[in-house]
Amino acid sequence: MEQKNIAFIGAGNMARSLISGLVNAGYPGSKIHATDIDAEKARQLATEFGIAASTDNISAVKGADVVVLAVKPQFMAEMLAKLTPAVGDLGQKLIISIAAGISVTRLQALLNHHQNIVRCMPNTPSLIGLGITGLFASAAVNTSDRQFAQRMLQAVGKTVWVDNEEAINGVTAASGSGPAYFFLFMQAMVEEAQRMGFSAEVARKLVQETALGAAQMVIANPETDLATLRAQVTSKGGTTAAAISVFEEGKLAELVSAAMQAAQHRAEEMETLF
Repeated sequence: MEQKNIAFIGAGNMARSLISGLVNAGYPGSKIHATDIDAEKARQLATEFGIAASTDNISAVKGADVVVLAVKPQFMAEMLAKLTPAVGDLGQKLIISIAAGISVTRLQALLNHHQNIVRCMPNTPSLIGLGITGLFASAAVNTSDRQFAQRMLQAVGKTVWVDNEEAINGVTAASGSGPAYFFLFMQAMVEEAQRMGFSAEVARKLVQETALGAAQMVIANPETDLATLRAQVTSKGGTTAAAISVFEEGKLAELVSAAMQAAQHRAEEMETLF
């Protein structure tokens, strides 16, 4: 991976996971500068990862080849309104945004029509290096910068590119919000296992190891579709068939579809707010 000077504007959990992934992969800390309004948080990052860290967005951006916008979306416009006049022409800097709900067009306007922007939608398993990130690049982004953005996000998991920005909202519905769907399902299973008489510890262990094993089976069998994997553990007239019948009677597939569409629609609405 090419070693460019990277400035992280905002040092929340996702930025921290990216910094950790990069440093653990051998990226030099001397090439990374993170900023945060909380000086103590910045100091802790510097100590832990051997990077430069401060509260000075302007200095960080001026010295960067790549700028990662990692502030909360509701604060983005205010932050860039102060930053952009002070920095001036962003030149050939690559801008990577991991802020939800802010379109490339909006970012271009906030950045004085700077064109070199990649928008990303990572998810929370990135915090443990098992994320999946959807990426969209504006037309002005060259191959080298696309590759850099992809490799940077691969420091915390897998990546997929989408051909149009609207698809980022679909990524949000499928993987950005997706971990919560699984947590909710697992929560319901754990609670029912406890009602069946298992301790909280045993119930959780049964469910979490089952979820992990099922996911690993999917990964280990990429040529086998999910319906086939399900059928392989669903003997006719057996216990699994009885459970699946209840899910089907409750129209689980339709419920999942409605939930994902709701997430996608909310992502679209958020693009009008910021």
